[in-house]
Amino acid sequence: MSALDGVFRRHWGPAVATLARWSGDLSIAEDAVQEACAEAVDVWPRDGMPDNPGAWLVRVARNRALDRIRRESLRPGKELAAVLDDIGTERTPPPHPVRDDELRMMFTCAHPALDRVSQLALTLRLISGLSVPEIARALLQTEAAVAQRITRAKNKIRQANIPLRVPPPHTLPERTEHVLSCIYSVFTEGYWSTAGPSAIRDELCDEAVRLSAELCALLPDSRDAQALAALILLHDSRRDSRVDRDGALVPLDEQDRRAWSRGKITRGLQHLRNATGAAGPYLPQAVIAAVHATSPDWQSTDWGTICTAYDRVIDLTDSPVARANRALAIGFRDDFAAGLAALDAVADDPRLARSSTVASIRADLLRRAGRFAEAAQCYEQALAASGSAPAQAFLRRRLDLCRRIGATTADAASGRTTAEP
Repeated sequence: MSALDGVFRRHWGPAVATLARWSGDLSIAEDAVQEACAEAVDVWPRDGMPDNPGAWLVRVARNRALDRIRRESLRPGKELAAVLDDIGTERTPPPHPVRDDELRMMFTCAHPALDRVSQLALTLRLISGLSVPEIARALLQTEAAVAQRITRAKNKIRQANIPLRVPPPHTLPERTEHVLSCIYSVFTEGYWSTAGPSAIRDELCDEAVRLSAELCALLPDSRDAQALAALILLHDSRRDSRVDRDGALVPLDEQDRRAWSRGKITRGLQHLRNATGAAGPYLPQAVIAAVHATSPDWQSTDWGTICTAYDRVIDLTDSPVARANRALAIGFRDDFAAGLAALDAVADDPRLARSSTVASIRADLLRRAGRFAEAAQCYEQALAASGSAPAQAFLRRRLDLCRRIGATTADAASGRTTAEP
């Protein structure tokens, strides 16, 4: 099932986007693709996976959508026949600058009638196939709030008769910020998977890389699009080094930098140069990624530049996650005590209440400062809030290490040796 899950995730967004464009109804599109995936679970293990699984899912989903429209329609017979004939007729769409179905849907979901958080939640659900819990973690909201936002957004689109079509070309720039947020959220969930058996979800990373490139091609003069492409590529250059052969997480300071993708770093740096002057938050984040990507080793990292870049991110977004990560950078730039003091300033932010961010950063700073007993307590707190299995395994390894060193230190202080009973 895990192999099929990866296939479904790769083809979910394109299938939903295609069905939504064809049917004009978001709920019908999502439900039909979900039914097609359920049918594939029964059929593919028996008959084998089709050569083009995406086309198979679209075909089956389209049949399911037609069945639903027939069942639910209250129109007279002749009118219903005309409707079915209309949506079933293949047409050559008029030329439009947005060629990619998923980008089309992202721009469509950015309708100004929806508030920004609802736009993002709806798009991540429909286009990227993220679950409600995954979206809740990405948006630092409760699952109930996210589910309610998605339902209300769908209802508003239906009740206000908002057309599910490509917006006019002149409206694309004003909706670009929403699309940038969606693409980065997809990449974030792929690169730092918040749940499940894998630390990295390659299909989401690949999709974000592809969509960011499509957006740059669509809007070549958008410096923010260039900045996002730089940020994604510079991070993604390290993807294969973030886990070992057993799937265990490898922290940045222990990664083999010779294994990083030089091609992605080169392309990312080119996008970064093209992004000079960008006003959004992706440029300073890309600068942070570039510092790491170009440092010959961990000891050479320019933490001063990283702290300055985090200051800019915070000015633009007031992100509590950025404040927490800045505290870690301060710990490396100045000293660990300074980092802990900076972390205290953001530790009580309610937006981080359901996250392991503060506990894991505090644990790392305490461990590096040699305060192993305190670090162990923080690793325990981080474990309670951590999501993916590899992240939990990494925290357990750190916890065990701190407990062992802490016990050894306590024994030495009391004059005991490990040979004593």
